[in-house]
Amino acid sequence: MTLRHSVLLSATLAAIALGQAMPPAAWASDGGTQSASIPDLSGIWSHPYLTGFEIPFSGPGPVLNTQRSRNGVANFQMLVGDYKNPILQPWAAEVVKKHGEISLSGKGYPTPSNQCWPGGVPYVFWDFLLQMFQQEDRITMLYRHGNEIRRVRMNQSHPAKVTPSWYGDSVGRYEGATLVIDTVGIRVGPFAMVDMYGTPHTEALHVVERYRLIDYDDAREAIARNDKENFYVRQDSFDPSYRGKVLQLAFTVEDPGVFTTPWSSMITYRRSFNEWTDLICAENRHEYYHGADSAVPTAARSDF
Repeated sequence: MTLRHSVLLSATLAAIALGQAMPPAAWASDGGTQSASIPDLSGIWSHPYLTGFEIPFSGPGPVLNTQRSRNGVANFQMLVGDYKNPILQPWAAEVVKKHGEISLSGKGYPTPSNQCWPGGVPYVFWDFLLQMFQQEDRITMLYRHGNEIRRVRMNQSHPAKVTPSWYGDSVGRYEGATLVIDTVGIRVGPFAMVDMYGTPHTEALHVVERYRLIDYDDAREAIARNDKENFYVRQDSFDPSYRGKVLQLAFTVEDPGVFTTPWSSMITYRRSFNEWTDLICAENRHEYYHGADSAVPTAARSDF
C-alpha cells in the first residue's frame, strides 16, 4: 500500500514537471498578451480546523455538530450532525441521525477517511493540506491524507455523458482573479458522504468551487467565525502568526436527491511553511481503538 501510493505520487509530480508548469504571469491569452488577472495559487496551503465546514455569511449552510466542547466549539470526538437542518430531505436526515446515534453510543462509524477510500468533494476539504499545481491547460490538486489527487481541465466543458469517478469530472476557468471549478459525476462509494457527519449524496451531486486570494485583514471575520465553530488542531505545517495572502475557497453544493436547496460554505487556507510530507492511509488497517479492521479498498487479483 505504501509503495503503491508513493509510486502514484511520484508519477504525478513527474508528469507535472514534464508539463513545464510555469507562473500564471507567463501564460499568454488568445491575443498573445500576458493575462495579469490570473492569480498565482500554486504551492502548499494549510488550514487547521476539523469537525466541519465554515458557516457562510448568509444563506443555507452545511450540517453542523450538535455536540460541543467546554469552549463551545464542535467536539471532534463526538460527531453528531444536526439532522434537523432544513437543507436535508427526510431520508437524508434519517441517515445523519443514525450516524449520530452510533457516535453517541461511544462507537465510531466508517467514513472515507478512516476506511482509506477516496472521499470526493466536498468531503475531502476537511484535509489540512492542499497543494496546487497550475498549468495553462490543467490544474492538479493534491490532498495529503492518502495522497488524494484531483485533476481539473481548464477551459473545457463536461462531456455529454460523464462516467462517475471518485473525484468526478472537474472543469475550471478564471473569472477575473477567481478560479472557478465545476465538478459533476462524483461516484457513490460504499462510504459516500459530503461531510464528517455522514450526510449522503447521489451521483447527481454538483459542486462549484471559487478560489481567490485575499488580504489577511479581509479574512479576519471568517477566521474568527471558524475559531468559534470548529476544532483547532495544532500541526507543524500551520503558522498561526502568518499574515500574508489568504486563499479563500467558497463552494456551493447541490444534489436534488438529498438536499431541499443548494447550500454553501467556505474554507480559509493560509500558506504552509513546511515541505510537503506524505500521510499514507492504512499503513496498518487494524483500528486499535475499537478492535476492528478498516474496510480498505481491495482487489480481487494482484496487479502483476
